[in-house]
Amino acid sequence: MHGDPMMWVAGIRALYLQALHPRAMGGVMQNSDFRKDAWGRLMRTVHFLATTTYGTTEAAEKAGARVRKIHSMLSAVDPDTGERYGVGEPGLLLWVHCAEIDSCLHILRRSGYPLTDAHADRYIREQLVSARLVGLDPADVPADRAELAAYFEKVRPELAAGADAHEVDDFLLRPPTHPLLVPAREVLWRRVAQLAYASLPPYAHELYGRAAPEPPTVTRQLRATGTLLRCVPARVRWQLPPKHILRAVSRVGPGSHPAPYKLGR
Repeated sequence: MHGDPMMWVAGIRALYLQALHPRAMGGVMQNSDFRKDAWGRLMRTVHFLATTTYGTTEAAEKAGARVRKIHSMLSAVDPDTGERYGVGEPGLLLWVHCAEIDSCLHILRRSGYPLTDAHADRYIREQLVSARLVGLDPADVPADRAELAAYFEKVRPELAAGADAHEVDDFLLRPPTHPLLVPAREVLWRRVAQLAYASLPPYAHELYGRAAPEPPTVTRQLRATGTLLRCVPARVRWQLPPKHILRAVSRVGPGSHPAPYKLGR
């Protein structure tokens, strides 16, 4: 799943969703220059995901320890109450985790990736390891689709599209780039960001205040995009940074030939 090209759309959807939690976004905005380092932040997230998916156990544990250490040193102030809170609060980490897991499953399944309900539940359970690595108690993290849905229903009253969320929205639609690349940004990136936004749940559209296309239209667009991107040979895609899949294959040995879209038991 994590080697599928539609993961990029899933990642953007996750950012849109994560931005709707004011305290979570407050921790991001108050501890980083989001606009100047957004690409660096994105690539660090990609590297962490790739390491915990395709790296060795030792590398994954080190990556998790590094994330926990950074979180332990950072705090933010709630603008409404004046309360100072740590960015590593379990509730905030849980929101980020669940938004990522939900977005991966939603985008891949809706774009035609061959996942059954049993596969989806297994994926959610597997990600309990990632939750532990960032500092969560796996016992407090949704372990299947039903628990994940119940979590989102519970957390909805805490969500809002404040100034930070709209700044993220603006960035995702118009990320800073070299003037010569602006046309490409408008043609390619903007379409991907709009597709990711369109795939959000209804309550997210209500909070952002922008309408989305009809669900069948979005599904057709996701399937068409997924079909197109999956036509690119996997070996070519895996040559792109950060190349974790190729290194994992190399560790397994010369007889290994991973096959995309064939799911084992």
